[in-house]
Amino acid sequence: MSTHAARVAAPTRREQILREAARLFAERGFHGVGVDEIGAAVGISGPGLYRHFPGKDAMLAELLVGISERLLEGGRQRVAEDEARGGGSPEVLLDALIEGHIDFALDDRPLITLHDRELDRLRDTDRKRVRRLQREYVEVWVGVVRALYPSLAENRARVTVHAVFGLLNSTPHLARPDALPGRAATAGLLHRLARGAFAAAETA
Repeated sequence: MSTHAARVAAPTRREQILREAARLFAERGFHGVGVDEIGAAVGISGPGLYRHFPGKDAMLAELLVGISERLLEGGRQRVAEDEARGGGSPEVLLDALIEGHIDFALDDRPLITLHDRELDRLRDTDRKRVRRLQREYVEVWVGVVRALYPSLAENRARVTVHAVFGLLNSTPHLARPDALPGRAATAGLLHRLARGAFAAAETA
């Protein structure tokens, strides 16, 4: 199941709060948003938010740690599903990883902006946890890429994975949301670019 499909169900109040907090933090910066404004966005009083979160710092930490956990879990799940089918096609598995990350890049653009701008605001323990989760996620991809392109050295595969993440995570900077060529067309373009980057790394 893709990241996009997994979240079709109606969000909980806690998820609504996090979604609006991510949007507001991305639009105006962490310090430019008050608790009252986040509460108003979900229809509850600012003090009512404290039943769900002790403060804005906790929201930011849950957003950034949470998306890192979700990406890693999704990557591992795709690998496990491939292994359950016999593990016969690293190309299909790489396509699945790319599709999952594209879902994130198109559907959670505020979180990409948040990560770029606000990661250093996390407590040291949370920031280290995010970095560890990200490294593990990269290694999931490196294993799949090297299975498909066995001549590609490990360090070169890792650099290419990071470069592809940079490409896919560029979505907040491409254009206004309504100026993109439609979700399906954008997803298809990003997928072709990602596959092209891996093929180019092997050829080089």
